[in-house]
Amino acid sequence: MNQAEFLHQVMPIKDKVFRLAKRLLVSTEEAEDATQELFFKLWKNKGKLTKYKSVEAFAMTMTKNYCFDRLKSKQASNLTLIHSNYKESGTSLQKIIELKDSVSLVHTLINELPEQQKVIIQLRDVEEYEFEEIGKMLDMKPTAVRVSLSRARKTIKEQLIKQHNYGVS
Repeated sequence: MNQAEFLHQVMPIKDKVFRLAKRLLVSTEEAEDATQELFFKLWKNKGKLTKYKSVEAFAMTMTKNYCFDRLKSKQASNLTLIHSNYKESGTSLQKIIELKDSVSLVHTLINELPEQQKVIIQLRDVEEYEFEEIGKMLDMKPTAVRVSLSRARKTIKEQLIKQHNYGVS
């Protein structure tokens, strides 16, 4: 596989790899490092990529595994929580603050989910993969992916209702 073929296969998935790494590692800097490391590993093993049916699925699986390894490492304690900024023109300051708080709360709730549910939410709701594709990446049956996603969404919904009804606990 030459450089042009390699770039043709991996460049379209660069943003997806970064977003998954960011979801798992939280820190933008850590996600950038992870993305760079993953593409370096893919480049080193470019000759083997042709044996995979989906380079994208392989790359996403590698990203997940790499991020889990990073989280388990000693450096995981250095990761910092960085919240997304939400901006919308023509919206009152109070509404912007409420939206930022809601977005921040959802990110926090997702990050508190078990690792598998966190990955499934990222792959399904953010990256928009099909259940079958997620199942292949995570070595799960599509039915198990659906159940896990449903439980994750239910947990987030219950926590959001609790927070909005009773205030921050």
